[in-house]
Amino acid sequence: MSTAAGTLAAAPPRVALGLAAAHLRALGHRPGRHPDGTLGLAAGPHRIGCRISWAGPVALPLHGEADVQAACGLMHVHGRRYGRPLPLGVDFASAAAGVLAATGALAALRAARLGAPHSMVEVSVAQAALLAVGQYLAAATADEGPEDEERAGPGGPPFTSLDGVRFELEALEPDGWQRFWAALGADRRAVARAWRPFQLRYATAVCPLPADLGAAAATLPYRRLAALATECGVTVTAVAAGPAPGTGSAVPWRITPGGATAGAGRPPEPGRGPLDGVTVVEVARRVQGPLAGHVLRLLGARVVRVEPPGGDPLRGVPPMAGPVSARFAALNRRKEVLEADLRSPAGRAAVRGAVAAADVLLHSLAPAKVPALGLDAESLAAVRPGLVHVQASGSGTERGPGLPLGTDYPVQAYSGLAALVTPPGEPVRPSLLTLCDVLGGLLCAEGAAAALEARERTGRAQRVESSLLSAAGLLCRTGRSDGPAPSVPVCTDLAVLAADPRLAPALDGAGCTLVRPPWAFRP
Repeated sequence: MSTAAGTLAAAPPRVALGLAAAHLRALGHRPGRHPDGTLGLAAGPHRIGCRISWAGPVALPLHGEADVQAACGLMHVHGRRYGRPLPLGVDFASAAAGVLAATGALAALRAARLGAPHSMVEVSVAQAALLAVGQYLAAATADEGPEDEERAGPGGPPFTSLDGVRFELEALEPDGWQRFWAALGADRRAVARAWRPFQLRYATAVCPLPADLGAAAATLPYRRLAALATECGVTVTAVAAGPAPGTGSAVPWRITPGGATAGAGRPPEPGRGPLDGVTVVEVARRVQGPLAGHVLRLLGARVVRVEPPGGDPLRGVPPMAGPVSARFAALNRRKEVLEADLRSPAGRAAVRGAVAAADVLLHSLAPAKVPALGLDAESLAAVRPGLVHVQASGSGTERGPGLPLGTDYPVQAYSGLAALVTPPGEPVRPSLLTLCDVLGGLLCAEGAAAALEARERTGRAQRVESSLLSAAGLLCRTGRSDGPAPSVPVCTDLAVLAADPRLAPALDGAGCTLVRPPWAFRP
């Protein structure tokens, strides 16, 4: 290895370290920074070190963000909609690693307060990247093999209106989708054929749609399209040309204290994660909330997932890994399940009963619906004193009440993040890699870990609010640093990546490849 390469190998991940330090400072801690890049966190007699590297246990010569994106599949998944691997325009892996590092440090500090011997947390940017592509990696290595949709060609929204406004369309139900396109006079067969790839774009990172839809969208100006969308129960969002100055808050979550707690937690059992002994009740679907619960489980928490009677229908979405969907396993492996119908009094009572024995309620329910379900922090204070109440939402309160922005691609479009991740020379469009869902889930878990640590320190309940929009704002502020170019081979097949023995220490699973916990906790 040349001297230049050796120098690069020794350079710590500056963006990840800076972000972890900034988040810890925002929580009232004063992390020190050692010459080797290690962060030091002190609280009374407790000392926690936090080390971030590029590769960690991955035996690849990774020296920067571009190397990690190339080697760990981020370029491959992001580039699927363009038909070739392409770099993201932001330091996404580094941002994810910084959040994971702060999360691990906070969990270790809480455990140390309870008598656990944790004193060092280690995480790598490569492991953060692998966790970010975890669903795609599981699907690519499932027993059944990947679906045809994942091998489809380029395409998909945004669409362009008659007056030249590029816009994202979101439809969560087929009825609204059909009504919208029927009102525009689109060919019925094309509309029906397009629903499946449109619905699966979150899982496959591709969305090839018939040209008929683009032609139909171009028949009306944007304001009339927006009104029509509202009538039909779908959402359109104009694609911003770039982030507005000062996009988003410098703090990506809001944590507020509540009433007194019922008592201190117990220390984790030897050899278990720092959140061993913590019980989380998760009421969430899609990616953001379940990923947050998954991260807390990887840290040692017991997670009880609330699903509708008969189980979450996403369990049966191909490709399958044994009896369950591979993508579902990537987010929900080893969670316990409570089947309850939140529409019924008995179902709501069952969930409240589970919360009464829990430390954390984590949900991604629409904020307006939570009080009616009796799952708001105020209602649950009497059920479980000292509860950590965690809400993962689409837009939080940043865009005002009642607005229908709540999924990844509209958030990318609205925030200006889409402009940063679009390759040069291409029309602005979001990445179909679920950037906001993934980082939003990590931020939600970080907020939960911070709140658990604060509860042990102060003896008070905590309330956490995070959103996809705050995740987008974080990436907009992070941007892309100058770094070394793609010096390792670019991954073009996640199944080949999963079989590479150099990545084996970071991967696990039977029936499909899953990602191991990204932290190492040292005494």
